[in-house]
Formats: sequence, C-alpha cells, structure tokens
Amino acid sequence: MIRTAAVTLLYLLGLSAAFAQGTYPNKPIRWIIPYAPGGGTDVIARPIALRLGEVLGQPIVYENRGGGGGLIAGEFVAKATPDGYTMLVGSGNTQTFPTLLYDKVQYDPVKDYAPITNFVIVPNVLVAHPSFPAKTVQEIVTYGRANPGKINWASSGNGAGGHLALVLFAQQAGIKVVHVPFKGAGPAVIAMLGAETDLLFANTGVFLGHIQAGKLRPIGVCALTRLPLFPNVPALDEAGFPGFESSTYYGLLAPAGTPRPIINRLHAELVKIIKSPESLKRLASVGAIPVANTPEQFAEANRLDVEKWAKVIKEHGIKAD
Repeated sequence: MIRTAAVTLLYLLGLSAAFAQGTYPNKPIRWIIPYAPGGGTDVIARPIALRLGEVLGQPIVYENRGGGGGLIAGEFVAKATPDGYTMLVGSGNTQTFPTLLYDKVQYDPVKDYAPITNFVIVPNVLVAHPSFPAKTVQEIVTYGRANPGKINWASSGNGAGGHLALVLFAQQAGIKVVHVPFKGAGPAVIAMLGAETDLLFANTGVFLGHIQAGKLRPIGVCALTRLPLFPNVPALDEAGFPGFESSTYYGLLAPAGTPRPIINRLHAELVKIIKSPESLKRLASVGAIPVANTPEQFAEANRLDVEKWAKVIKEHGIKAD
C-alpha cells in the first residue's frame, strides 16, 4: 500500500514537473461526450474544443460515447489516468442525477472528478402545440385546475430534466397532468408537432427551428431572466413561479487526481474562449447562458443541484427508464 502511494505521488510530481517545463500538452487531448453525435452537447462544446485546440497547440479529439443515460462515458473518464489527456464534457445526466435515479453507478460523480469549469447553462423552455388553448403560464394553471388529468405533458423520458421540471411545475401549480414519456427529445418533439401531446419542457436546441416556423409556441423560460433569443417570452420566475429554474448545463471535468497546474491552465484558457465576443454571440443564438465559473464554484453548483432535485425525485418516487 505504501509503495503504491509512493509511486502515485512520484507520478503526479512528474506530471507537475512536466507541466512546469511547458511540455503540457504534448499530444492530443480527448474530450469524451456522453451522447450520440448531433445533440445539444455538440452545438455547445465542439466550437469550444476547436478553439481550445488552437490555443494549446494540440488538437482536441472529440469522442462520442453515448449510452446508459450518460453513465458509460462518465465511468470511462472517472477511471481514466489523471494526466490531463482525458476529459469529460459533463452535464446533469453524468454529475447530478446518477446517484439519484439509478441503484448502481460505477463511479462517484463528486469524488471521482476534478471540475474545471461549467461552459454554459441552457434553460429549459416550456412550449405548447398551437392548438393548446392556454397561451400563458397562468392560463395553463387555470386550465389545469379546471381540467385535472386532461393535459398530456411530454418528456424525453422518466427522470429526464424535462420530466423533473414538469413534476416541479405541476406540484407548485397545484394541477394534475398526464406524463407522456418518450425515449429521447426527438420523439417527444415529433409527438408535439402531431398534436399528440400538449406541452413539453426541453432546451432550445431541441425545437428552435419549429418555434421559428410557428409550429410550436414558447410559453415560458425556466430561468430567472428572459433569454435574448426569446425576448417576449417571460421567465417562469416573473410569471408566478418565483425562483423556478430548470436547465441543462455543459462543463468540462477531469478525473480526480489531475494535477492542479493542468486544471488551472485549462480553466484559464476556457474562460477566455467562452467570454470572447465570438463565443458570446454564438451561445446567445442557441439560447445558452455563459458561465465560465471556477472549479470550486462548478463543484458547489453541482452539489446544490443534487440537493434540489433529490427532494423532487424522492417525493415522487421517480426512477429512470
């Protein structure tokens, strides 16, 4: 045991020394993505990865490892060598919900990672099919109370962020709705477009084109402020649900034990990239709110998220599909 600890210490000291000599990075860095290609993660993270590779002088290898609701990628990075060359583009599905929704998770979403920074948060937006009679948040509340069990509310699956948002909304509004879970956001949106369901919470990347085409109607934003993308759509916070927030976040994490100089270097470069005028404009166009916080702030935000959603999940006995 002592010998193993000594070897590990020498290894980490060697990494720190190598970094101090300016040799990090000296080979490509892998970013592991917990979803299939083409999703919201790609929209946010790919341009950041490309720019970071240019700044560091080494390419960022973008590797999609979907499956298991994000747990496959999460476990892979948690068990990777902490040398700064394997990172996880994490979200609530890998860091917030695993220990809440699943009985057996092969990694600890807190202890097994070294957070670097949260890129952005993307608030969920409440949308309705144009035929749904309620046009505002308060009209949904009024309609729901007058018609218990008659609102068909879609989600991308049991335990998904949109499902938890609707549970919280229905609880606070005092209404009863029918939850209609689908296997992913794509099928949920298709059902909405066909008027099979009435309402859906999801992030803007899922249905932005349909909103712009008038095929779906945005009603509220799950944030404390309005989105520049939808300046006329109120935040739920101002529409009778103070403090109501539900969002997807995307951030970068390294395996626990990654030397702090590497964490600091990556953090400093990522903050500059995210706060650049080019990035700010691009992120606003997809409904994302830049964060670029410190490793400690990122870790604390995750802790508070777990605390908040654990209560909702426990009270309603929610389990993932």
